[in-house]
Amino acid sequence: MKITAFIGSSRADSNSEQLADFVLEGMNHKKIDLKNLTIEPIHDLRHDDKGFQFVDDDYDQIIHAFLTSDIVIFATPIYWYSMSGIMKNMVDRLSHAIRDERFPQLKEKLQTTEAIVLAVGGDAPYIKGLPMIQQFQYIFDFLKMPFSSYIIGEANKPGEISQDEQALAQASILNKQLKARINIK
Repeated sequence: MKITAFIGSSRADSNSEQLADFVLEGMNHKKIDLKNLTIEPIHDLRHDDKGFQFVDDDYDQIIHAFLTSDIVIFATPIYWYSMSGIMKNMVDRLSHAIRDERFPQLKEKLQTTEAIVLAVGGDAPYIKGLPMIQQFQYIFDFLKMPFSSYIIGEANKPGEISQDEQALAQASILNKQLKARINIK
């Protein structure tokens, strides 16, 4: 089973990345740090006669990750009660990617790629982060992606996620469930 974690924080070693590390501890996985990629914003040409045009940026790395992963993890801070801008930019570009003639299998592959969301915020995230989880649910429903679980953590300053016992307990449970599925003891 191949797992890719998309890290959507602009901060190095962020709380959301640390939460992903807790979930993925002891498992082989790929981590894609979105802040280190150049991903152009979507230029919406769905209704243009010529359709979407090729964009020369790093987004093909995202497409390849989706094509080669069984599970994808969206790890994001909760910024203004939603996912981070760099993660939203990645998600927006899926409109283009699922129509990219170079990857005709992508739309079908997404339907078998399990999605997990890890989100960390500092302003009552267990309540105020829920609309973002609903937003992810709508995105995954549109793509027909199975959405298996999410964890919301509370942290603000760097490293504070390690003090959120509830999020760490959920991360430990998810870690054990994933390891059981891939037969890691």
